[in-house]
Amino acid sequence: MRVLAGIVVLLWFALAGIGGPLVGQLSSVQNNDQASFLPQSAESTRVAEQLPGFDADATLPLILTVEGEGGLSPAALGELQSWAKELPQQSAEGVPGTVADYLTAPKVPVIPSEDGEAAIAVVSLDAQAVEETVDETSISNLLVDDLRADLGPEVDGATVAVTGPAGFAADLGEAFAGIDGLLLLVTLVVVLVILLVVYRSPVLPFVVLLTSIFGLSLAALLIYPMADAQWIQLSGQSQGILFILVVGAATDYSLLLVARYREELHSRDPLPALAVAWRQTLGPVAASGGTVIAGLLCLLLSDLGNISGLGPVGALGILGAMVAALTLLPAALALLGRAAFWPSVPKRGTEPKHRFWASVARRVTSRPRLTWVVTTALLLVAAAAALTFPTSGITQAQFFTTQVESVDGQEVLDRHFDGGDQQPVQVVVPNAAVQEAQGVLTDHADVAERVEAKESTTGSGTTLLSATLTVGSESEEARDVVRDLRTQLHEVDAGILVGGSTATTVDTDDASTRDYRVVVPAILVVVTLILMALLQSVTAAMLLVAVNVLTFAATLGISAVLFTQVLGQPGADPSTPVLGFVFLVALAVDYSIFLMTRAREESLQVGTRRGIRRAVAVTGGVITSAGVVLAATFSALWVIPLLFLAQIAFIVAFGVLLDTIVTRSILVPAIAADLGNRIWWPWAGQMAPDDEVADDAVTGRED
Repeated sequence: MRVLAGIVVLLWFALAGIGGPLVGQLSSVQNNDQASFLPQSAESTRVAEQLPGFDADATLPLILTVEGEGGLSPAALGELQSWAKELPQQSAEGVPGTVADYLTAPKVPVIPSEDGEAAIAVVSLDAQAVEETVDETSISNLLVDDLRADLGPEVDGATVAVTGPAGFAADLGEAFAGIDGLLLLVTLVVVLVILLVVYRSPVLPFVVLLTSIFGLSLAALLIYPMADAQWIQLSGQSQGILFILVVGAATDYSLLLVARYREELHSRDPLPALAVAWRQTLGPVAASGGTVIAGLLCLLLSDLGNISGLGPVGALGILGAMVAALTLLPAALALLGRAAFWPSVPKRGTEPKHRFWASVARRVTSRPRLTWVVTTALLLVAAAAALTFPTSGITQAQFFTTQVESVDGQEVLDRHFDGGDQQPVQVVVPNAAVQEAQGVLTDHADVAERVEAKESTTGSGTTLLSATLTVGSESEEARDVVRDLRTQLHEVDAGILVGGSTATTVDTDDASTRDYRVVVPAILVVVTLILMALLQSVTAAMLLVAVNVLTFAATLGISAVLFTQVLGQPGADPSTPVLGFVFLVALAVDYSIFLMTRAREESLQVGTRRGIRRAVAVTGGVITSAGVVLAATFSALWVIPLLFLAQIAFIVAFGVLLDTIVTRSILVPAIAADLGNRIWWPWAGQMAPDDEVADDAVTGRED
């Protein structure tokens, strides 16, 4: 058996040699363009597809803001105008050709503010041209970096910042750049520290950590070619979540196997003990991983590419974690034997001790009905606040949790300029309805009087109307304007399409709302069916799903209070609750699976009331450790300075701890003890007779 184990370990090292380098290359196959996340049916997408037919180049505005203390002097404004005139002939470091090669307009206009305190230079980049990459960095980002470093103007007594969509894209790319290095490093260090505390061994933590790293290598080996071929969509956020998922899940599965192995070492030699532990762990780990994979694949029902792409990306990550935990880890343990636990080596003939968790089990189940009623009431109070969770969306300037230059520049625009004038609403109108559509636009209170019109050159019989807004293009007011314009213009002609950057945001919000109605019920159905098959009980499956939904609602309620009332955050992305639901229901139900599969195993011998006590006593330590590991790994997302990921990190980390400490330790055992064998309906008759006899030595020495 040790020879086979050695072969398995060598095969894994060979696999890691191929897949390991691909982990660092995943960022090269990312797609973080919000417009590309939308379905083809979205109005803004359909407008974007028709723009080439109007000889309208897709532009990526780069806006350079200049703000003077006490106002811009004529000399300062002149310096800016001279710089803008010379910019097209300049060359940026690392970019082929001159700046003019990447512009949609030959000149860079300089626009002073009406209050005389600021000015902007609008660099209209050709979106398609600047998408090209040089050494895996887009030309757009290279231009932004050089403008911020050497190519930008020097205006005496003024502050210069690069913002606009190009500036935000560069800062977003910089934020995601920490995924490959910093995020993974922080995650691994946090897990290592926790494992050192849990095992008090210098050997075993590194074995478990290596299992996680190799599981990630396998996942990258599968994901990279699929993302490169555009079979799946990989975004920066899904890559960050992938790292967290694989490390957290692989560590959790490893903890479960190691705990059962250690337990068996008290009565068997290492190899037979490992064989028993592997067989007893295979079912729960396969069920747990299968539940998470099925839940993640439900994200394929999403209308948003970044969310639907997370489904297969996360599922492949969990698959890598499962395979590593069930093959590499057992092989390593077979080679190490009892030495893996040095210096706290479990000795044959001694009894494992579970005094703390045996005491918890006894207290929780001594008055089960009172316990679960009080616990449920407290969770319901917290869940009530979930109705206030802010899902109105956030602007680009609110994406970041740290100060970035694009946000500084946007604040200058907000203070001194009309925020909507650089990102117009684009309306595709049948030629017969152009005049009436123009009237709708010019009559709207929040649309500027000037409306530009371009007739299609493809003979499609349509005209493109471009109208600027008098409100900030990313504001909630602008979204309301787009919704209002769509209603009015569709009454003119149902074939009119309203697009542009604000419309893209509106379509993204609408798709997120639709996802909540479709994805969440699908996950509930899939998870419930899997639990029914695993636990062979309708009642137990429904119970676990119900309490995990309650845990999610309580977590969302507490998050709503923290985000809005305590931290004063501006809001949340509409997709945040959907992703939070996926991770908490699909991931956190793992701990109830670990508990209830052991409870069923014990209940077949001693009945449910004694079985649940034994299960809590035996699994309490390992499940708590697993919950802490998963919460800590998701908390590592805070190193990426993006509000969306920080909120997801808190929701999942807090929810996992709430599930581990309250749901799994108190609520589920109390309900199971109150119901007794009835919890296994309709197969309750398979269980041993239920009684109130105190537990024996197997539980952790209660009597």
